[in-house]
Amino acid sequence: MSGTLSMELEEKDYEFCGHPLRITMFKGASLGVSSYVWGPGVILCRYFEAMKIDFTGKKVLELGSGTGIVGILAVLLGGDVTMTDRPYVLKQIEYNIVANVPPSHRHHTKISALAWGSDQDKFQPDFDVILGSDLVYSPTQFPGLLQTLRYFCQDKTIIYLCSDVKYREGSAKFHNEMVPEQFNSEVIHTSGSSCVFKLTRKIPGNSTSF
Repeated sequence: MSGTLSMELEEKDYEFCGHPLRITMFKGASLGVSSYVWGPGVILCRYFEAMKIDFTGKKVLELGSGTGIVGILAVLLGGDVTMTDRPYVLKQIEYNIVANVPPSHRHHTKISALAWGSDQDKFQPDFDVILGSDLVYSPTQFPGLLQTLRYFCQDKTIIYLCSDVKYREGSAKFHNEMVPEQFNSEVIHTSGSSCVFKLTRKIPGNSTSF
């Protein structure tokens, strides 16, 4: 880590489910929105805490990991977690994994680049749980995000998305109109203007095979 970059690091302390986390944001490293811990990520972590979610034995994929705060908590709650984002964000995720995941558990983590709508085919669609927080903020990204979610969402997959439905452009339309066309979707938690959505695969009732 260069000395210049170290001067641009900002740390924040959190605690979820009895696990203290120190999350470092690479401010000034041209990561854009990825160098922040956004409210929906914290809300999703608080939801896991409130519901005493246990990811033991689950294969978990996080989309748009950013700082990695949600994926790291999923690891500490027992999951085998693949954290993904754009290539230039991966160093930040790695830094926070090293800082927060004990060496004895790091084999339960994986970091990979994944651009929505183009990279998903490089992965096996065998995840039990998909996580995403504050992914829904740019309508230009919606088609790729939906394509990626469809690819990974198998019959028994559960998707947890936390979105700010009031202050993110197009978020309400995405969740209220676009998602229900392709997934079973329900709001399972609200906090302020953010909602946690649970999505599962929608299986057509009257499909016909030829």
